Amino acid sequence: MGPISARAHFSSDQLRDKILGAWLGRCAGCMLGKPVEGWRSRKIEEYLRLANSYPLDNYFPKLAEAPKDLKMRPIDERALLGNIRGMVRDDDIDYMILNLHILETYGSRFKTSEVAEEWLTHLPYFQVYTAERVAMRNLVNGLRPSKSGSFRNPYREWIGAQIRADLWGYVAPGNPEAAVKYAFRDAYLSHRKNGIYGEMLVAAMISWAFTSSDIGEVLEVGLSSIPANSRLAKAISDVKSWYETRQDWKSTLQRIEEKYGRYHWIHVINNAAILVLSLLHGNGDFERTICTAVMGGLDTDCNGATAGSILGAILGAKALPPKWVRPLGEVIETSLSGLHVENISKLAKRTLKQAHFGA
Repeated sequence: MGPISARAHFSSDQLRDKILGAWLGRCAGCMLGKPVEGWRSRKIEEYLRLANSYPLDNYFPKLAEAPKDLKMRPIDERALLGNIRGMVRDDDIDYMILNLHILETYGSRFKTSEVAEEWLTHLPYFQVYTAERVAMRNLVNGLRPSKSGSFRNPYREWIGAQIRADLWGYVAPGNPEAAVKYAFRDAYLSHRKNGIYGEMLVAAMISWAFTSSDIGEVLEVGLSSIPANSRLAKAISDVKSWYETRQDWKSTLQRIEEKYGRYHWIHVINNAAILVLSLLHGNGDFERTICTAVMGGLDTDCNGATAGSILGAILGAKALPPKWVRPLGEVIETSLSGLHVENISKLAKRTLKQAHFGA
């Protein structure tokens, strides 16, 4: 696929609904995956079967008597069915809010150095992880933002940049080139190579999801935005080819685990493969997509969030199933310091003000 030059044309109401849908979809998918973050697919299936809730079709239920190896952390029980009272704090959402603040403060020509300044101002050090924590340490120790992502950073190809991609797609609907530029400037602070490509891939897919309901097309736009010879592109192509054999999603997942199971559970490549699996096998159905993303295991809150974001942009808020949206209410928590955070609807309105089609 060649360069994408189409520009989307929305009414104000249509774009508002899609942006709100993307925010809500991201929050719902994140909440769904939060209680089982880091679990493998077989462990998730075991839990759900004990709860008579397999396959997953709602937020995770609480087991009255969970075996020791299936117990959840008390903090994650706030994300269980019946306990949800708004979007609980999660780094996947913190970065969304912070990236919106960066755009509002510096405009669309923001620099990586300005992203660094905002991180140091608003991100609590112990609420960032892996590559981001290394980058912050490097910045505090005097390294330039151009070096903070590469110096002594063994996590530079993990998923941390990919989870920061969504807002760039929201503010560049139908313009993946712009979304990818934003994503690259953001990702370079903490990641390299496939770690950066993950953020570029997702930003492009979300941008195009505002204009197309064709999952295959959305995926192709994402693939066209990253190097074709990268390991990430090869993994995604593998998932596509396995899907096209018309196997069920568990068979596709087995192939992913066999070929890419050597990667850490927070790596970008195996998680992006599960994300793509969920999008293809979900086939435009919001519930099936986010549930498949989470049942695939690994970084479940991140994969559920990104899958929900893409489907939310495609469908819009009005088309999202109430059982996924209603528990979120209007509450959204964050660990960001010094920023006034409103509710999900107001964040969507602020995002709408930043949406444009220029780079």
